[in-house]
Amino acid sequence: MTTNEATVQWLGRREEFEYADSVAGYVLVAVRLLVGYWFLHSGWTKFAFVAGEPFDAAGYLQNASSPIAGLFEVVAGTPWLLEVTNVMIPLGEFLIGLGLILGALVRLAAFFGGVLMTLFYLGNADWAHGYVNGDLLGLLMFVIVGVFAAGRILGVDAYLEETAFVRQRPWLRYLLG
Repeated sequence: MTTNEATVQWLGRREEFEYADSVAGYVLVAVRLLVGYWFLHSGWTKFAFVAGEPFDAAGYLQNASSPIAGLFEVVAGTPWLLEVTNVMIPLGEFLIGLGLILGALVRLAAFFGGVLMTLFYLGNADWAHGYVNGDLLGLLMFVIVGVFAAGRILGVDAYLEETAFVRQRPWLRYLLG
């Protein structure tokens, strides 16, 4: 096992640390695949043809007692917005999970996964046992996957970045990885 040295600027100080190159890659791929499966499965089981009935977020949104309860009440009280939510939650979770599992558009998927986890974290807001819960840890997993460009290891993004299309448009690399 090889080790590499990395340097980061942390609060104005230069910090050096060693990490195991091969182990870090395996861990990153494992995190990407696990989070991808988590979201793929969550979205899949909300589809009407799987669940037997259409997904409906109205009850959750109307009964939320959280810092963003006002936003949830607006969504629940606006029929077209509730319908968009009822379609986008299962579809979004499924597509985020699929992107992570395939390693395709990983940073984009991680961004939208982070947005959903932030909404879930603030929406659930059961902080009786502290602020750290599964929603916060899910958000952290999306941050890790996105920051470390996990799709570049055993993912479609590694191949996409080598295409002429992406090379001519380097800004696309911010969505890949």
